[in-house]
Amino acid sequence: MTGLSLPTPPPPTDPPMDALLANTADSPPPSPSDSGPASPASSLHDDVELESGVASEAALSSVTDSFYEGTEKLLEIWFHDAHTPDHSKTPVVDQLGQLTPAAVSGKPADLRAIPRPMLDELLGHVNATIISRISTPDTDAYVLSESSMFVSARCLILKTCGSTTLIKAIQPLLQFVHKYTCFTGVEDLFYSRKDFLRPELQDELHRCFDREVKYLDNDLGFQGSAYCLGRVNDQCWYLYCLGQRRHRGPPGNQPAEDDQSLEVMMEQLDPAVMEIFTRRCCSTAQEATAKAAIDSIIPGLKMDDFLFDPCGYSMNGLLPSGHYVTIHVTPQSAFSYVSFETNVPASRHLTYLDILQRVLHVFKPGKFLFTLYSSKKALASLMQLQLDEYATFEGYKKMDVQVYSLRNYLLSYLSYVQDIT
Repeated sequence: MTGLSLPTPPPPTDPPMDALLANTADSPPPSPSDSGPASPASSLHDDVELESGVASEAALSSVTDSFYEGTEKLLEIWFHDAHTPDHSKTPVVDQLGQLTPAAVSGKPADLRAIPRPMLDELLGHVNATIISRISTPDTDAYVLSESSMFVSARCLILKTCGSTTLIKAIQPLLQFVHKYTCFTGVEDLFYSRKDFLRPELQDELHRCFDREVKYLDNDLGFQGSAYCLGRVNDQCWYLYCLGQRRHRGPPGNQPAEDDQSLEVMMEQLDPAVMEIFTRRCCSTAQEATAKAAIDSIIPGLKMDDFLFDPCGYSMNGLLPSGHYVTIHVTPQSAFSYVSFETNVPASRHLTYLDILQRVLHVFKPGKFLFTLYSSKKALASLMQLQLDEYATFEGYKKMDVQVYSLRNYLLSYLSYVQDIT
């Protein structure tokens, strides 16, 4: 695997970095969600840390009629230090053959050492704010004004919807990692998203995947690989990655063979189900969670759920060993959208087909696609080899199946529509 060294902050006269810093410095401050702010009463778990002042923002009066892009952009970035075993073929040394200052500074090998004000500043470049947080020994999970963020020892996952500028977070993140941790390089990076319903409403950087790839390759220097799965004249899913992942594992843990990630993206959802995620139907997030039976999909989660005002819903759930579940709902009927994502390992008692059946039962989409990414030694990979045969769901017609072999990992993409025949 090819690793990337973290950049030492350059002198002010360095033109390329000056340009990047100028862009991020001019980014607008964090703003409330386009879907309207939420009330702190939306969260009903005693161990959830809520941010003060969230309820003081004025709600958008026409939110139920105004378009909102529920489709998320997803960034997952892993870091290594000088002591990470077998992390990269790239030595963690500078041009003089010495260990980089970060590697010998005594700083922690933990992204959670980045101070909270720096996380707020990071999200300011994205145009998102923190609403609440829950934690386990492995992971900090944040509900945002636009989706979620997960921070563990070596991995940061940032998922944002609306017109956020997600990949503008990468350059300041690298600076904070260099300043506050001993990490010396990027071990791997993944950026993915479904096609947008209204790409013209996105920031210019995110209006087309080609532009995003050029920014990641040319402006940030990652030189990764870009893929498009699905139909270019219909729904599709884009992926940008650095390449081989030798030992990603669950966030906050050592390398694991059962490395996997399942993401389900749903559209044209049942209006009766979507009504649950409005303040007309439910007054609290806990009420919406129970009424929709979300807690039945993967039981036993430490949960942080949030019901936006007047509509919209987010939920982060944590399990031991760095495993997570996250769900986001944009309920407006004209552009309804729901996403479900987890890295919980598949087992013989709970397969990914079981999880998918439960997700479909809860949300009842008119069409959906899912992606499954797993190490070839994981149980989920055995399922991937048989997806075309076994991934059938009552009431749905399979449209596309694509399976990619990416070195040590398998990637599957499947799309479905309701069968009205």
